[in-house]
Amino acid sequence: MNSTETPGRAPAAHLLQPHNRTPHTPHTPENGTSMTTWTARPETSDDITAIRDINLAAFPTSEEADLIDALRTDPKAWIDGLSLVTEGSDGTLAGHALLTRCHVDGAPALALAPCAVRPSAQRTGAGSAAIRAALDAARSLGENLVLVLGHPEYYPRFGFTPASRFGIRAPFDVPDEAMMAMALDDTRPVPTGTIQYPAAFGV
Repeated sequence: MNSTETPGRAPAAHLLQPHNRTPHTPHTPENGTSMTTWTARPETSDDITAIRDINLAAFPTSEEADLIDALRTDPKAWIDGLSLVTEGSDGTLAGHALLTRCHVDGAPALALAPCAVRPSAQRTGAGSAAIRAALDAARSLGENLVLVLGHPEYYPRFGFTPASRFGIRAPFDVPDEAMMAMALDDTRPVPTGTIQYPAAFGV
């Protein structure tokens, strides 16, 4: 596999691996915390610092935040309108979800990664709101196939199922249930084959 690096930053391929790199384990309101009303919208240039801060707070290292910065500068990966944030009534950003261009044996698809929520906003629906808004935005742009590698007990609530059911596989070894796919329009054909991630992921 090819690996791209920027000075001072290791390849980001491992960020796709499902080894507890999701910001804390996702929780549902049944755990006892009431849902908060969040406004979801596409990022603006004024949000870039806050998005980085969210990812720095949510993850133990800067790797996810650095990955987002790298993806933002890659015109082959970045799609305007598919970096979504959630903000509270006071305007404070709490969650972020990013979709970037990937491919399945050359056919266009989207990769959902990273997703992050400030620790203080965990269990409030901020992450779910960002993900749902990102999927809606992708649908409005005419996108269809979305891929995610993550917790199999969390992402099915959005409509994700094992990618293997579509004949799609990751370019590395991964538990079948953790590599998931979703067709935003089930009347359209879905490509089969191996996923090709943006260069910033290093795979």
